[in-house]
Amino acid sequence: MKEPIAWQDFEKVDMHIGTIIEVDDFPEAKNPAYKVTVDFGKEIGKKKSSAQITKLYKKEDLLGKQVICVVNFPPKQIANFFSECLIMGVVGKEKEITLLQPERKVENGLRIG
Repeated sequence: MKEPIAWQDFEKVDMHIGTIIEVDDFPEAKNPAYKVTVDFGKEIGKKKSSAQITKLYKKEDLLGKQVICVVNFPPKQIANFFSECLIMGVVGKEKEITLLQPERKVENGLRIG
């Protein structure tokens, strides 16, 4: 476990629900990844992410999936691409990522709290 954080620190992390609307290969990435576009609705809009989720997910299976993302990181350059949000997932023993998803469909943009 990592050291405890203050509640105020947790409140700084802005997590929202979005729907994956586009997935492309990302051969320039150092580790196998996709370029993913997530729609967070009117207020937040669409954001792009580099997601290392190729072990468990095919591109076509990701379209329409709702995911939980951190949306308030500054853009991070990965090769020739700027990742604007972090898609949340569980890291397995083989470093495979299992996506975190709501148990049922909800409105894009809703905040995780």
